[in-house]
Amino acid sequence: MADQKSHPCPDCGGVSRRDFVRVAGGAALVAGTAPLWTLPRAFAAPSYKSSAETAAARLHGSLSDEQKKTICFPFEHQLKDRHNANWAITKPSIRDDFYTAEQRKTIDEIFRACTSPDGYERFIKQMDEDYGGIESYHVALFGEPGSGKFQFEMTGRHHTIRADGDSVEGMAFGGPIVYGHGIETPSENVFHYQTKAANEVFAALDAGQRKQALLPRAPGEANVPLQGKTGKFPGIAVGELKADQQELVAKCVKVILAPYRQEDVDEALEVVKAGGGLDKLHVAFYQNGDLENDKVWDIWRVEGPTFVVHFRGAPHVHAYINVGTRPAAEKKG
Repeated sequence: MADQKSHPCPDCGGVSRRDFVRVAGGAALVAGTAPLWTLPRAFAAPSYKSSAETAAARLHGSLSDEQKKTICFPFEHQLKDRHNANWAITKPSIRDDFYTAEQRKTIDEIFRACTSPDGYERFIKQMDEDYGGIESYHVALFGEPGSGKFQFEMTGRHHTIRADGDSVEGMAFGGPIVYGHGIETPSENVFHYQTKAANEVFAALDAGQRKQALLPRAPGEANVPLQGKTGKFPGIAVGELKADQQELVAKCVKVILAPYRQEDVDEALEVVKAGGGLDKLHVAFYQNGDLENDKVWDIWRVEGPTFVVHFRGAPHVHAYINVGTRPAAEKKG
């Protein structure tokens, strides 16, 4: 695999209203316009013809009967619903002789197609530093391409990622996903820029709003169930914020989703819209885990009826994303 060069993330700096509309598909938060995610827009989601899915079908077609016995499962198998910050979904690692060189190349192609260009480079750097590279990770295939529902899943240290061609009804990303990075120095962690974006929201709050948003202790990091419209969400409601503060939340959501392919981002935003849009999200920050005692809150959460992100930045990053219009089967551990 070619060496990856470091490039500045386009989402680390400021984001204009026009840029957010272009990338996230929302309406600008200015006088006389509707809130974000409420206007009609073109909607795209992954399909069986998407790049990752066609590569996954090619991988499936290349497998021998013996390989299929080890890494292929029925679509409804409970293993598909697990998510964890460090686990092997199947025993073989990608570097093992179990896979051919061409199959390894195809797995990398699938992973690249599931991510944005910047996200891919960040993930590859994280994988190299955390686990010895993408070759150390593990894959499974659920269902059979061309004959019904199908999902590719890859896991390992600080990863659960999926490509499902929109097979899992009502769920973005095919189900809960996980990412992270084991570097404990914030400035060297490839996802610390997301904490910076979240803390821009906190910095813009007034004293009363901060009192609502800042909580003493975070819930369990993998506790990201979809609660629907009757749920109770921690922190401050985005609908109670001023327009400029809402724009910062919109930027934060964009930054959270930026490492992934645009088709999944579009689907995730459509799901947020179905849950009532930006107004129904809540933002919470947690006092525990303040790494450098600098009141830059390293643990935070964005949650609404159909969208949950739990970002644990201390002692290093573990992040969980769950986006869906209905509670889906999910198994932590």
